[in-house]
Amino acid sequence: MSTTVETVDERTDTRPGELRFHWGSALDDGQKKSAERYDFRVLDLEGAIDFAREADKLGVESLLMAQSYDLPDPLPLLGALVRETENVKFILAYRPGLLSPTLFVQIVNTLSWMSGGRIALNLISGISPVEQGYYGDFVAHDGRHQRSREFLHVLHELWRDGEPVTFEGEHYRIEQGQLGLPHYGGGRPKIYVSGASQIAQDTSLTYGDCWFRYADTPEKIAEEVGPLLARGGRVGLRMQVLARPTREEALADLAEVMGGADEAHRAWVAEFVAAADSQAVKNSFRLAEEAGHGWMSPVLWSGAVAYRGGPALCIVGDYDEVADYLLRYKAAGVSEFIFSGWPARDEMQHFFTRVLPLVRARERAAAAAGTP
Repeated sequence: MSTTVETVDERTDTRPGELRFHWGSALDDGQKKSAERYDFRVLDLEGAIDFAREADKLGVESLLMAQSYDLPDPLPLLGALVRETENVKFILAYRPGLLSPTLFVQIVNTLSWMSGGRIALNLISGISPVEQGYYGDFVAHDGRHQRSREFLHVLHELWRDGEPVTFEGEHYRIEQGQLGLPHYGGGRPKIYVSGASQIAQDTSLTYGDCWFRYADTPEKIAEEVGPLLARGGRVGLRMQVLARPTREEALADLAEVMGGADEAHRAWVAEFVAAADSQAVKNSFRLAEEAGHGWMSPVLWSGAVAYRGGPALCIVGDYDEVADYLLRYKAAGVSEFIFSGWPARDEMQHFFTRVLPLVRARERAAAAAGTP
């Protein structure tokens, strides 16, 4: 299995050992507030392109392209976005079972050439049997994770050395699988594996570069990720951030963006969670409920989880508070973050122009002092 070698990223000036920051791509211009839902009945391609260009200008390392039944499919969108940007990378979220592994590698290899290698993968086994059924997929939770392992095994074999691949498992059978177009630059893309279950963690260690999960407090994260780190794994968090010059401004903006929240949608989310079989989804709602849908720590707020799901657990505070809290996650063993915000574009600007420089200054001061 090929490996990913970390080097200094000259564009984002990220050095080995420093936190890496990605952002959730908007499927419009990124100006909607938390209470405003994406209108899945339309595709605002120009807005999505404009948002990606802004991320490119800000030096965002990667944009996550989500995959869900109520969103436009990310594959054709990526074909457009990579041609409209120069440096920002794209993390393609996709679920094994929707495409054959050979066809999937063919698509990813094509996108890698179109983008100059600016493609990474986020493999998700699925969070709801109801939604999976929309796609004609009725494999249960554990079976989906086992299928993901087979899927990733075939992907690695196809990217290994160009030799024909023959594989027979419970979910896939490939005979002399081969492709003419290799991955751009050779090797393979970086692979993130999501999920809270033990099999998801094991899959990330065997086939991925980083295990991505929903957040908790730094103290809880440290307790839970220790075994994976001891086995050589890496950990990333998917969450939200709201940072302002002062804490008072942050709290005022938090109240504003949650004003007029859609209670009907909250009820729909509750029904979706009840039907889900994902440990990650259920854990995130359990944490929010235990916190009374309020503060889990002085800067970690759970109130939007009921409206936006697990990724909506949010760090809220002034720029220094947020930077300091991120370093607490780093001390707990976290290496990377995929953030979102409200509105997405404004928050991305706040984070990459005001918070990220503080994080880097703290990290480099610690490195110069010889402290972790």
